Amino acid sequence: MNKTLLTAILFCNLFFLNAQEKTKNSVTVGAEQTKEYFPILKNKRVAIFSNHTGMIGNKHTLDVLLENKFNVVAIFSPEHGFRGDADAGEHVSSSVDTQTGVPILSLYDGKDGKPSEESMRKFDILVVDIQDVGLRFYTYYISMVKLMDACAEYNRKMVILDRPNPNGHYVDGPILNMKYKSGVGWLPIPIVYGMTLGELALMVNGEKWLPASRVCDVTVIKCQNYTHHTLYKIPIPPSPNLPNMKAIYLYPSICYFEATPVSLGRGTSLPFQVYGHPNMTGYNYSFTPKSIPGAKNPPQLEKLCHGVNLSGLPDKEIWEKGVDLSYVIDAYRNLNIGDHFFRPFFELLIGTDYVRKMIEEGKDANQIKAMWKNDVEKFKKQRKPYLLYAE
Repeated sequence: MNKTLLTAILFCNLFFLNAQEKTKNSVTVGAEQTKEYFPILKNKRVAIFSNHTGMIGNKHTLDVLLENKFNVVAIFSPEHGFRGDADAGEHVSSSVDTQTGVPILSLYDGKDGKPSEESMRKFDILVVDIQDVGLRFYTYYISMVKLMDACAEYNRKMVILDRPNPNGHYVDGPILNMKYKSGVGWLPIPIVYGMTLGELALMVNGEKWLPASRVCDVTVIKCQNYTHHTLYKIPIPPSPNLPNMKAIYLYPSICYFEATPVSLGRGTSLPFQVYGHPNMTGYNYSFTPKSIPGAKNPPQLEKLCHGVNLSGLPDKEIWEKGVDLSYVIDAYRNLNIGDHFFRPFFELLIGTDYVRKMIEEGKDANQIKAMWKNDVEKFKKQRKPYLLYAE
C-alpha cells in the first residue's frame, strides 16, 4: 500500500470518527423526544405554551402534535407573541394562529399575566416548549411560572420539553431583593441563574415559590447530550432584539441601559451589542436608531448616538467577565448628568438597591461584583438538588 493511499485512508477514518463523535455529542432537545411525551398526551385536551422557537427540526412542535392527531385546543403566547415579532412589552391580543386555526390565548389578557379560569378549563395538559436565555429579566420564565401557578390552582398537568440554556455555563449577579419583584424579575434568583426552564420549574416547586406554597404537577422531558458546560448556540433568535449569540452573551451586561437615556442599539442591526447617546463624547463609533420591526419606537430614535461597539468582543472574554457593569459605568461618567441618568426601572433590572449607589459613589465594576459574590455561592448550593444536567 503506497504512502499516499495510506494517508487518505487514515484521514477518512479520522473524519468518520470525528463525525461520529459530533453526532454522539450533539444536543437533542426535549421536543425531539416524542416517544417520551406522546404517551402522556394521548386522549387529553392539550394546550401549548410556545412561540417561534418551539421547533422540532424544520417543523413547529404545534404542527407535529397536530400531525400526530393530538387534540391541541389552545396556544398561550408570551411576550413578543406566538410568531415572535412583537416589540418588548407590546400588548399582544388573543387571536387565532392563521397557519393552524388553533386559538391563541394571550397571557396579557388575563390578570397580571395569569390565564383566566375560562382559559384554564379548556385543557387537561399544558405543554411548554420555548427557548429561554437564562436571565432573570427575560420574561419567558416568568410566563412559565405564572402558568405553573394556574396549573396548580386548577389541577392541570404541565409537561416541559426542555431546551438548553445558552447562558447556562455560569451563575452571576445579585439575587433579586423581592421588594423589587416585577414583570422583569419574579423569583429570588441571580441575574444569570444557570438553569434550564425544566430545572427552574423543579426549583420553583421545591422552594415553594408559588403563591400559597402551591405545587405544580410537572414532568420534564430532558435534553440529551447536554451539560452546564455545553456552549449551546440557539438556532433561532428568541426575540427580535436578540438576533445572534453575541447579543445573548452581552445581554446580562447591556440590559441596564433600558433604565437610562442611553441607547443599547434597538433600531439598529446590532441591538444589545452597542451603546451610545447623542451627548456622549470622545468615541469614534456612532449609530442612529431607526424605527424597524421589533423596535418601532426605540430610544434616541433618529438621533446620531456616539458610543461603543461591542460586537467584535471575543465570546470567551464576555463569558469570563460575566455580568460586567463597566459599560454602564462608562456611560454614566461620560454623560455626567447625575441623578438624571438612572430611572427607577434600574433597580427592577439589577434587583437590588446598592448598585446604583455604588456607581454614583465612583466604585468600579469589580468592587460592585464583589458585593454579590456571596449571593452567587449561596444560589449555587440552593439550586444543586434541582439540577438535571451535570455541572
